[in-house]
Amino acid sequence: MSDRLGLATLPRIPEASRPRITPGAAGAGIVHLGLGAFHRAHQAIYTEDAMAAAGGDWGIIGVAPRSATVIEQLRAQDALYSVTTLAAEGRSTRVIGALAGLRHAAADPAAVVALLADPAIKIVTLTVTEKAYRLDPATGRLLLDDDLRGDLETDRDPRTVPGLLIRGLAARRRADGGPIALVSCDNLPSNGHRLRGLVDYLATATGLTAWVHANVTFPGTMVDRIVPASTAETLAIAAAELGVRDEAGVHGEPFRQWIIEDDFPAGRPAWDQAGAVLTGDPRPWEHLKLRTLNGVHSAIAYLGAVAGKPTINEALTIPGLATAMRRFIAEDVAPSFQPPPGTTTVEYGEQVLHRFANPAIGHRTVQVAMDGSQKLPQRILHTILDRRRAGATPQWATLAVAAWMRFVRGSTDDGCPLPLDDPLADRIRQRLAASPATPAGTVDALLGLDTIFAPELAGDDVVRQLLVDWLTELDKHGVEATLAGVR
Repeated sequence: MSDRLGLATLPRIPEASRPRITPGAAGAGIVHLGLGAFHRAHQAIYTEDAMAAAGGDWGIIGVAPRSATVIEQLRAQDALYSVTTLAAEGRSTRVIGALAGLRHAAADPAAVVALLADPAIKIVTLTVTEKAYRLDPATGRLLLDDDLRGDLETDRDPRTVPGLLIRGLAARRRADGGPIALVSCDNLPSNGHRLRGLVDYLATATGLTAWVHANVTFPGTMVDRIVPASTAETLAIAAAELGVRDEAGVHGEPFRQWIIEDDFPAGRPAWDQAGAVLTGDPRPWEHLKLRTLNGVHSAIAYLGAVAGKPTINEALTIPGLATAMRRFIAEDVAPSFQPPPGTTTVEYGEQVLHRFANPAIGHRTVQVAMDGSQKLPQRILHTILDRRRAGATPQWATLAVAAWMRFVRGSTDDGCPLPLDDPLADRIRQRLAASPATPAGTVDALLGLDTIFAPELAGDDVVRQLLVDWLTELDKHGVEATLAGVR
């Protein structure tokens, strides 16, 4: 198929699959940092639907911080792309026209800074993954590396996401650009609060504190949709559904959710008319999702990858795994926090397991397992800390951590290599190499990573023994035999 998705071919695709707004008709009101698959299958859809329902100049200028590939794909398609929703019972594909512009931050950071200063831009949203915030996963404190110091202390072009934000805010103050909301849509606990703390620190270092306090808000959010990495099959399905090629297509599950703290000083799209929930406090939803969905997702990924299962749904076929996850939810996660009104953690957990079992999604275990050093604290370790403070023994949460420890050794139960795609990969390998190749040696080596494990957790003898016991079982019997006896 030679014809490619774009404005010229848009009239040829099925009417039901066309954008719900006229592409390019709305002005830009949002800058989004992190133009990956999740944003395109989540916030961009909500924003297009909001403009379709209530109008407004809320087009999104998508910024890719590093890789130029997605920018090149989208530019060749007039910023159009498709989202395919995959369920066991069928599929549907729609083209999204919410992108009003594209920028590559690494190639032209000054253009991104100028965008953030533009009075027409009222909102900046971010899906840049946990590591891009330069926050210590264990403590939440800012990690000042050479790149970030250069962004703060020199006049060279910014190279980090925090550097782009603070340079953009400084330019906005100079231009009298007016108030703006910075909205983290990443899986960080209290993500709005953490982004505020990050910007406050940078503002203090750059003399912007008073202006930031008067002009910038940091609405918290909770985002949810399973959006695996696109594959050749994703693009083949899009082509079959649309009748034209789409090299930027993405796919996801039917379920999606967006909880947003309603704190936008310069206005916002009618996201509530597009299905989002606007609230005064998104934190209960954050805890529910991070600890239940994300915590269980990571646990299944590590156990499944070590067992040699390529996808999450295949991992759930391991006898005993679903039962272990139910016990994790009921015995460790549910008692660790208060869920949103009208919601029970156990019922939410059942919904999560049903979603993970969707055979049409094919979410790869090694993709979910990447960046574990950045994800473990908020997904699992906070649950363990809260249960230990209550005097409990978090049996199943420590199984999840032991599975990560087994995973980072780099091989499956049958000896096949496993990738370690993690910002701390070198430190993890060094500590393992310098320690005895025993369960106790592995546990002690990895508990010593203070950017993952807070001192309160690393020094807890009960937690250490649980980890050693689980890792001993995993080493001796493998994942499948370890889980086979779970009732």
